[in-house]
Amino acid sequence: MRIDIDTSVCIGSGQCALTAPEVFTQDDDGFSALLPGREDGAGDPLAREAARACPVRAITVTEL
Repeated sequence: MRIDIDTSVCIGSGQCALTAPEVFTQDDDGFSALLPGREDGAGDPLAREAARACPVRAITVTEL
């Protein structure tokens, strides 16, 4: 799985970090970021749910 965050679209709602705290965090400016080493989502089932929870669809999860 590959996770991409479109930082030009992200509004910093934090839904991703609330939904999948083992994968996502918020940077110093409040925008979505992946935790170090979690770029592939490590198969976390909540990564897809976090993408669905994003109100502006800034997160894309792709199967490799």
